[in-house]
Amino acid sequence: MAAYLDCAATTPLDPHVLDVCIRYLKTDFGNAGSRTHAPGQEARRAVERARDQVAAVAQAQRGDVLFTSGATEANNLALLGLELYGRQTGKTHLVSTAIEHRAVLEPLEELERRGFTLTLVRPNSDGVIDPQTITQALRPDTLLLSVMQVNNETGALQPLGQIAEQIVNEPVYFHTDASQGFAKSPEALHHPRIDLISLSAHKICGPKGVGALIARRRGREKPPLQPLTFGGGQERGLRPGTLPVALIAALGEAAERWSRAAAERQQAGKRFRQQILEGLAPLHPQINGAPEQSLPFILNLSIPGFESNEVMQAWEHLAAVSSGAACSAQSYTCSPVLAAMGIGGDRAAGAIRLSWCHLSELPDLDAMVATLQEARLARV
Repeated sequence: MAAYLDCAATTPLDPHVLDVCIRYLKTDFGNAGSRTHAPGQEARRAVERARDQVAAVAQAQRGDVLFTSGATEANNLALLGLELYGRQTGKTHLVSTAIEHRAVLEPLEELERRGFTLTLVRPNSDGVIDPQTITQALRPDTLLLSVMQVNNETGALQPLGQIAEQIVNEPVYFHTDASQGFAKSPEALHHPRIDLISLSAHKICGPKGVGALIARRRGREKPPLQPLTFGGGQERGLRPGTLPVALIAALGEAAERWSRAAAERQQAGKRFRQQILEGLAPLHPQINGAPEQSLPFILNLSIPGFESNEVMQAWEHLAAVSSGAACSAQSYTCSPVLAAMGIGGDRAAGAIRLSWCHLSELPDLDAMVATLQEARLARV
């Protein structure tokens, strides 16, 4: 079986997390909204426990955590949910980056179609946003600044703390899509100036279908979000519907387990990355980005002489890798992230992404090298 190296798309489910999920699917299956009996009360306790576990990762408060179906919904709620406030206050300018996931760019583009203006800042050649450049893009009418924590294609860590420090006295709302970094690099999210944090469970060895938006208070003031859907009072009226207790409890468990072991797993991730680079060295891979400025679970590289689809097909039975974001992989078009970094031509066309976690096993690197070397010889 091929080694699974596409954890940036989704991670395997941690067995301990699965146990928690099954418990609330099978045994303690009550509705968290039913408070008049023991099963409902236990379900409510599980939800609030998970709220505490998620909040702890960002050093936020229990009441700041809103459960969603995942980071995409959380991003939409954070961005589109500020629309009415922006119109009422005359703040209709948005600032973000050219390397954001489509789950951020598309809501921003929708706001642009509705009359807002949007400024996108490009990264440097390593895929990292310059804090001064992005804060200089702010204007008196800027409503929102959105910068991802970790880039999903290159693993580049963005300087959230530095940006947060520079906007301490600015009224702008600061949002981060933390899908790839939540609990893996928790310190970056501790800054109280980061107002809105989006996350998904399935990026941290939890189940698909659940995530959260952390909407941090400024003093006693909550971000002025408006709901996108209606039909109940759950989640402070911002995300109505019966809570999926099993998924929420599993998210809490996954968040706590990852954050508790974050330092150890980062070191293991660096060792894993080094083994991959040493094993693939005979192919002379070109690294897209700077590993020293990246989360050690994602590696984007190009193999000279090969397009990405050729590499993926050659390695099909050896390693499950991707050409970039799972949401756009079907198009096989060159990555807008790499284009924003100034990487184009054959190098961009040959870019592949390898990503892993603490549950990953090394692939047969010798066989991966031999397969491509044989393919080169066959062309001669």
